[in-house]
Amino acid sequence: MNQATMPGLDQFVDDARAWLRTVAEPRTQIKWGVGPDSVAVFENWTAAQEREETDHIRAYEQTKFDAGWGSMNWPVEFGGRGLPMSYVLAFRREENAFDVPRRTEMFSVTQQLVAPAIAQWGTPEQCERYVRAMLRTDIIACQLFSETEAGSDLAAVRTRAVERDGRWTITGHKVWTSGARVADVGVAVCRTDPDAPKHKGLTVFLVPMDAPGVTVRPIRQMTGGSSFNEVYLDGVELSDDYRLGPVGQGWPVALTVLAAERLDAGNLGLANADQAVELARHLGRELSEIERDKVADLVTRSYVQRVTGMRVAAAVVADKDPGPEASVGKLLATDTMARTSEVVRMLLGRDLIADSGEWGTFAWTEHVLGAPGYRIAGGTDEIQRNILAERVLGLPREPRP
Repeated sequence: MNQATMPGLDQFVDDARAWLRTVAEPRTQIKWGVGPDSVAVFENWTAAQEREETDHIRAYEQTKFDAGWGSMNWPVEFGGRGLPMSYVLAFRREENAFDVPRRTEMFSVTQQLVAPAIAQWGTPEQCERYVRAMLRTDIIACQLFSETEAGSDLAAVRTRAVERDGRWTITGHKVWTSGARVADVGVAVCRTDPDAPKHKGLTVFLVPMDAPGVTVRPIRQMTGGSSFNEVYLDGVELSDDYRLGPVGQGWPVALTVLAAERLDAGNLGLANADQAVELARHLGRELSEIERDKVADLVTRSYVQRVTGMRVAAAVVADKDPGPEASVGKLLATDTMARTSEVVRMLLGRDLIADSGEWGTFAWTEHVLGAPGYRIAGGTDEIQRNILAERVLGLPREPRP
């Protein structure tokens, strides 16, 4: 879109607000003690609930896309409007003021991670088949990256893909896959050359989740839910049309996905931190000096995290690499989650672990049990520190033994 046809930002915001009023009510101030009190870090749904919630969010995303308010910074051929990222962020601010369905992780994975990776690395046929459909959420994607033996070292994956006569046979085991029960496509990092250096012998595939040989098994978490899954790939046969990017170049393809994954990570945990502050306000007793100090510290740190999120957004708008800022945001998010748990434990004491039915007490167990998982999800704290050490401080990479 050229400058002559681009709407002014003020007019754009007015139009966005007017459209949002046609599909949702303004989000009112939440009253303490009223409505759901869930502060779960990871969703705690049955398979049926996950499907129902996914369909509910998808219906809104499709309506938004069809009205021209989805994927606005994408080219017109993919259903976008070619607007700058600043317009996208402005729309998100307006959207947050309305009671619209809140996207689960599967939607950011599909629209912000996988669709851009296909647009960058896919064939023209793959782009035509997947990109617009993923931006509209007609197709939902999941990541088949992690493996039990590889830990946080993605390049150490053992899932094998063997080519014979133009077809690939994939065999392996993936773990910690969010949304595998509802996804249509899984983006799988596979080893195609066992003799090459591990970063060179990888290839990425788009695996239909209903293909013969794909088995999804939910992982029971200590919160009681099953938002993660194991995915078994037992001799899954695919044509070469499902290969994403060149053979042996899976590492840069995977990095395209991982780089986008960190951009939203800095906003994690802020809503629950705010809820913990509200808990302190509504506790019904005077706080001790130590409690006041801990709550004030949480408020301060959450503001720092928000400022870092703004810096990431500013880098994206300026078309600059936000990698280091995103890594700082991820580290701040996991720290905020940990300190939120610390404050809640101090404020509630034994009421945290006693299911008395009182609003806003026992519900916090899901946060306390789930928050440590984000020190691993989306790139471990150690990986983020390595990024900062190498790219900001200029420290040399440690040689591998």
